[in-house]
Amino acid sequence: MKKYLFRRILQIIPVLFIITFAVFFLIHVAGDPVAMMLPSDATDSDRQILRTALGLDRPFIEQYGIFLSNLARGNLGRSFRYREEALGIVFERLPATLELASFSMLLAVFIGIPFGIWSAKARNSTMDLLITGVSVLGRAMPSFWLGIMLILFFAVKNPLFPVSGRGGIEHIILPGFTLAFGIAAQITPLVRSSLLEILQQDYIRTARSKGLGEKVVVYKHAFRNALIPVVSIMAVQIPGLIGGALITETVFSWPGLGQLVIQAIYGLDMAIVQASVLVIALVTIFFSLLADVLYCIIDPRIQHR
Repeated sequence: MKKYLFRRILQIIPVLFIITFAVFFLIHVAGDPVAMMLPSDATDSDRQILRTALGLDRPFIEQYGIFLSNLARGNLGRSFRYREEALGIVFERLPATLELASFSMLLAVFIGIPFGIWSAKARNSTMDLLITGVSVLGRAMPSFWLGIMLILFFAVKNPLFPVSGRGGIEHIILPGFTLAFGIAAQITPLVRSSLLEILQQDYIRTARSKGLGEKVVVYKHAFRNALIPVVSIMAVQIPGLIGGALITETVFSWPGLGQLVIQAIYGLDMAIVQASVLVIALVTIFFSLLADVLYCIIDPRIQHR
């Protein structure tokens, strides 16, 4: 496993360079930061002084080299809105986003896996068709619309949960379910199809011929192999989960990274946007590596490929 993980870590290095270059290039072409930072009545001399101070009068490649050097020291610039280091502000908001994303993923797993197993065991029944229909609806439903509907029914008409903010468990239920519903809608049919395929394998028929109960056959012998595609979809959903949090946090006024990015985009605070995108990319890479570790635990044959 150590060699396998070492190869995966080496593959991350060029990915990081590509991400840093893409972020720097997009921020570079997004607009003139000098025009964003200075008032409209600033003189050309003021603009030139600030441009020189920020190093924007240098060639693009040289600016990118300076950016990488600053990045290695953890310096991604200062937010002109908050007057603080951008990376520090991002790290202050990151725990709230990770809390929401983790809760949503766990909720999606606890919803998607049982319903996927239930659907596979009740194949072609009314319940199977109902679960499949809800899964299709969940994949098609926009998360922001679901969030607004949940607020309308469970916070306004029936005040069971808070409308916004971060606090106790009651604050995370609505935004967490908003993000979890779409992911659960993808996990459920994946578990169903994977389990149905595995239940047709020879070793499953052998287990049944030995007189083992259906629960033992499904949960002990078939379910573990059915988990591999579930781990895959969970790893793939991490970027979408954090991306969905950008909108969901705004809908529910959740004080996380998503709300910070939306406010930074509207306020043209590019230092915050740049730091946020890089941190989100690093979090995504970390969870992708974690998924590889889980692959090895579930199926030890993977590390030898």
